[in-house]
Amino acid sequence: MSRFQVKKVAVLGAGVMGAQIAAHLVNVKVPVVLFDLPAKEGPKNGIVTKAVDNLKKLKPSPLGVAEDAALIGQANYEEHLEQLKDCDLVIEAIAERMDWKLDLYKKIAPFVAPHAIVASNTSGLSITKLSEALPEAIKPRFCGIHFFNPPRYMYLVELIATPTTNPQILDDLETFVTSGLGKGVVRAKDTPNFIANRVGIAGMLGTMREVEKFGLTFDVVDDLTGKKLGRASSGTFRTADVVGLDTMAHVIKTLQDTLNADTDPFYPSFGTPEVLKTLLEKGNLGQKTKAGFYKKVGRDVLRFDLEKGDYVPGGEKADEVYGRMLKKPAGERLKLLRNSTGPQGQFLWSILRNSFHYAAVHLASIAETARDVDQAMRWGFGMKQGPFELWQEAGWLQVADWILQDIEAGKALSKAPLPEWVFKGPVAEAGGVHTAEGSWNPTTKKFEPRRVLPVYKRQIFPELLLGEKGEKYETAGKTLHEDDSIRLWTLDDQVLIASIKTKMHAISPEVCEGLMQAIELAEKDYDGLVVWSGDEPFSAGADLQAMLPAFIAVGVSAIDDAEGFMQQTMLRLRYASVPVVSAVRGLALGGGCELAVYSSKRVVAMESYIGLVEVGVGLVPGAGGLTYIARRAAENAQTSTDKDLLKFVTEGFTAAAMAKVGTSAIESRKLGFLLDSDIIVPNKDELLYVALQTAKAMTDAGYRPPHRRQFPVAGRSGKATIQGQLVNMRDGGFISQHDFRIASLIANVVTGGDVDANTLVTEEYLMALERQAFCELVQTPKTQERILGLLNTGKPLRN
Repeated sequence: MSRFQVKKVAVLGAGVMGAQIAAHLVNVKVPVVLFDLPAKEGPKNGIVTKAVDNLKKLKPSPLGVAEDAALIGQANYEEHLEQLKDCDLVIEAIAERMDWKLDLYKKIAPFVAPHAIVASNTSGLSITKLSEALPEAIKPRFCGIHFFNPPRYMYLVELIATPTTNPQILDDLETFVTSGLGKGVVRAKDTPNFIANRVGIAGMLGTMREVEKFGLTFDVVDDLTGKKLGRASSGTFRTADVVGLDTMAHVIKTLQDTLNADTDPFYPSFGTPEVLKTLLEKGNLGQKTKAGFYKKVGRDVLRFDLEKGDYVPGGEKADEVYGRMLKKPAGERLKLLRNSTGPQGQFLWSILRNSFHYAAVHLASIAETARDVDQAMRWGFGMKQGPFELWQEAGWLQVADWILQDIEAGKALSKAPLPEWVFKGPVAEAGGVHTAEGSWNPTTKKFEPRRVLPVYKRQIFPELLLGEKGEKYETAGKTLHEDDSIRLWTLDDQVLIASIKTKMHAISPEVCEGLMQAIELAEKDYDGLVVWSGDEPFSAGADLQAMLPAFIAVGVSAIDDAEGFMQQTMLRLRYASVPVVSAVRGLALGGGCELAVYSSKRVVAMESYIGLVEVGVGLVPGAGGLTYIARRAAENAQTSTDKDLLKFVTEGFTAAAMAKVGTSAIESRKLGFLLDSDIIVPNKDELLYVALQTAKAMTDAGYRPPHRRQFPVAGRSGKATIQGQLVNMRDGGFISQHDFRIASLIANVVTGGDVDANTLVTEEYLMALERQAFCELVQTPKTQERILGLLNTGKPLRN
């Protein structure tokens, strides 16, 4: 078994992709040095320095926290090539010029460590041609590694071998990229634009042709091709603006330059659309230039009109009938669209037919199996289903016949026939390309299972494609209790798992009852308890909607009882005799944050967003969140050389009063919602595995719950200091009177109320203050307006 380890990485090229790849390496704690050309003026590392500084300004941020930019090593090719000898992986990410890349390879070759992998992040140039500039000793360790932009957030990474790449190198790199960087790996063949961009950009070009044919506007198309179609919410043209129209044009040019009508029968449809040419000529490159297919002016979003050569009011929506069609089962949905007489329905059928047609014709040349295509489109283009999955779900042979009819009628983008395997043999007999046996490989003419690498044992419930064999977390293992709110189950009879089932995994009284039952079961029969759900979010907070009927019927005493029960649940989690591990992924807000911080330990996916946000609905954290802030402040002051308790209290107060949410697990730790001992997991699909192993390890190490201790609070003098700052903010017009009232109540709880500084208090004492503040606010008209505003619109109301 290979013991390849990545202790340090070099990234060559400090452009948009290179700098962001370096940033993501820092996020996952991999030491990295970023190279570029020496600057002609000023410090030699000037180009890299500017790129690193720019990382702090980008939105969404490529860094977990902006200050981690300082961890990126800076180097240039003139002075620092010796540093390559210490690197286990070298990623080349310079501009897409074959001659520049080949020159660089010759320059670095003498300095590459004898064990190091060298990989190019080209988005479409031939990996095999690039390898020709390398010495024979490096060629077996060279491959393509294609990240998608932005690298931190996009799950897909394509790996591309050359004929001389050592297979073990691909396995080693796939292992590192999967577990170390948290990505989904697809292996692509060495063809222009590989898999995702080949299929995706061909699809976008086809879509633009159909838009012109059916006379639709960009905003209508984006309304049709976003979430309604099971694709990225930004749709077609907004996605292009985000990616950058210059980037899109480059990928199109790669198709135009490297393919022809003989190698790709769809080649005639690859012409650059007139609207794209016009926007490029104007320098309107999308989001980066604040104008592309769309342009925001104040609060208005305008769309480009090619006929007028200018921007016009946007916001037009698709006909509602097509939204209803797209909710139908797949077979009925496609039949309705194909038979539709309206331009919007015909447009939708056309782009789906084109995607099926293109993927089938090119499967054998661009990918090993149909699985690779569908995963690439899911992970690289934000589709809920890849083209083969949707085709298969809708009825394989029926859809194939419709495509055939359209080809014969001249409606398709190309006259290229569908491959024979579509109609005859195993695929036709199985009703599609994905089966329990595996996914179709048109070269071997077999259904082939996924690659078996040790790293994938860490993914207990990997993302399955339609028709694939595999357990679903909803029914896996042995169930000990299940109702509409929660499921208690185990995979191994060692650790109990609690999975919340409510909408957005909101914490209702029934969820609290289930967690109480889980703790009792775990303490009696198991080594630990893991709180985990197979989908996002971890929890969006307390179920306010469930509280309203009781409040209306009984009054505020019902709210007091509900909050009291939530607080008891949190304390029960904290002081359970077995370890309770919260496996956090996505949002952990309000009550979800409180559930996490009261667990014994947290195992957290990198893309987790944690915070106490109750002020947005006019409330204070009421299930122990403020008590946690006060206790952690006391603990931090005790262990710090700076014994100023109020300083630590103020940090926590600010996080709660301003409803700060960590924009990554790393920032959530900085805000105090994660401890240094908590574990951040790069790959979301490894979360349950790591959480289970953590619970077992804690038990094996002799876990005991913490002692119940009193701790000091800042008291009335600390409250007065915070209150003075709040008065200034209110009087300066920075916060409303109601915000002032909420923040004052938060200050009262975190400083311990009307007591002297350094008075020792219990958690129960502070939780009583929390409930009192919560119940006071819930009776106020302005808080009720905020709650109803959020429930009715999904957006916070400021009053």
